[in-house]
Amino acid sequence: MKIKTCGLFREEDINYANKLKPNYIGFVFAESKRKVKFEEACNLKNKLNKEIKSVGVFVNDNFDFILNLIKDKIIDIIQLHGSEDNDFIDNLKIKTNSKIIKSVTVENENSILESVNIISDFILLDNFKCEVGKTFNWNYLKKAFKLNKNFKNIFNEKYFLAGGLNKENINEALKFNPYCVDLSGGLETDGIKDFDKMKYIINITKNYKEERI
Repeated sequence: MKIKTCGLFREEDINYANKLKPNYIGFVFAESKRKVKFEEACNLKNKLNKEIKSVGVFVNDNFDFILNLIKDKIIDIIQLHGSEDNDFIDNLKIKTNSKIIKSVTVENENSILESVNIISDFILLDNFKCEVGKTFNWNYLKKAFKLNKNFKNIFNEKYFLAGGLNKENINEALKFNPYCVDLSGGLETDGIKDFDKMKYIINITKNYKEERI
């Protein structure tokens, strides 16, 4: 199973990633305590192991700004966390060959099942923005699996599971068998990436062979 460590903004964070080798790391360009500027992200990407894909996280951002980050090879993958629609995604697909992740706020099982209509390459399921550090109700995911028998396979092929994941609940999250788990705050101590937490969670995720829901 794959893992994304999001919200890297220090050189130490990149050093941690290079040692632990998550599949993806995330640079946040939206307003956040983890926000990085263009030049900062460029410097960090230059220090990142080339085997690790960099993801740019945006919220209703300028189209050309996103394209420039792709053009300059600062990010490999685009993650949209705002109200961007299929037209916006389609225009990005026309202009770039980069994979696109679109986030969806989980309100119920229907919001999960309806997300298959989004034309992005991947879907990221998240909680409400005001519920930082909390998971969404995973019972909605169980209901979605029951309502659409094929959805479990789709979930394994293109869905990122995010929202409040940490060392206490990562094993339970992995049972859903997503394509990738996405963590940020759950890898931190006092707002800073914690090497030991990163190592623990990355090792569990990459070597997970236990029960699947």
